Amino acid sequence: MRILITNDDGIHAPGLDACEKIARALTDDVWIVAPETDQSGVSHSLSLNDPLRLREVGDKHFAVKGTPTDCVIMGARHIMKDLMPDLVLSGVNRGRNAAEDVIYSGTVAAAMEGTVLGIKSFALSQAYAFATRGHPNWETAITHAPDLIRRVLDAGVPKDVLVNINFPDCKPDEVAGISVAVQGKRDQELLRLDARHDGRGNPYYWIAFGRGGIAGAKAGSDLAALNENRISVTPLRLDLTDEPFMTKLAEVFN
Repeated sequence: MRILITNDDGIHAPGLDACEKIARALTDDVWIVAPETDQSGVSHSLSLNDPLRLREVGDKHFAVKGTPTDCVIMGARHIMKDLMPDLVLSGVNRGRNAAEDVIYSGTVAAAMEGTVLGIKSFALSQAYAFATRGHPNWETAITHAPDLIRRVLDAGVPKDVLVNINFPDCKPDEVAGISVAVQGKRDQELLRLDARHDGRGNPYYWIAFGRGGIAGAKAGSDLAALNENRISVTPLRLDLTDEPFMTKLAEVFN
C-alpha cells in the first residue's frame, strides 16, 4: 500500500511526524508532501494566482509553497503520478477538527481532495485543552490510529466519502472507546473578534474561537465523543446537496 501524507500545520509540524509513524505502522511505502508554512483555516483553497514551489527536504519528503489541497494534487498528479497512492492521510492536526471546524479545516480539505481524486482518504486530528496545548497527546493518535484505519478500510470506504477522525485529549490508555458520530454543532457565541491596537495606535483584529463549549454537546456528535474521551469517527460526503429541501423546492418550482 502506498500512502501519501499531508497536513495543514506545515512541513515542520510535530503532528506530521506523528502521522508518519501511523503510516509506517501500515506500510513502508510512505510519501510526505506538506505545506512550507502553517495553512490552518485555509479550507479547500487552491493556489490559482501563484506558482507552486516544490522543495525536496528528504527522501520521499517534499515541501510545497501552497495549500494542503495543492499538496495532495502535487503528490498524486506529479510526484507519485507513475504509481498513484492508495491512501491519503491528512494530519495529525494540532487540535480537533469537529463540528463546524470541518468547513474551515485545511486538514479535512486535504482528505477531501484525495477523495475527489478517487483515493481513500482520512483526516486525523488530536484534540487538546488549555493545559495540554503546548504538548498535545500525540501518542494517543499514534497508538490508536493504525488499527482504526485498518478496520475502516476492511469495512470498505464508499466512493466520494472521506473519514474524519478526532482523538480525545487524554493518554492512550485513557481512551474510553470509539464513537461513530455525526458532525456536531458548536456554540457560535464562542466565535469572537479580538480587537487590538498596533504600535501606532491603529486598530487590528484577530478572529478567535473559544476552546470550550463541548460539555453540552449533542449526544451522538463528534463533540460529545471527545468530551467523553472517546475517539470520534465521522464519514463525510463530497455531495453537499440537501435532498429533503431539494424535493421541497422541486414542488415549489414545478
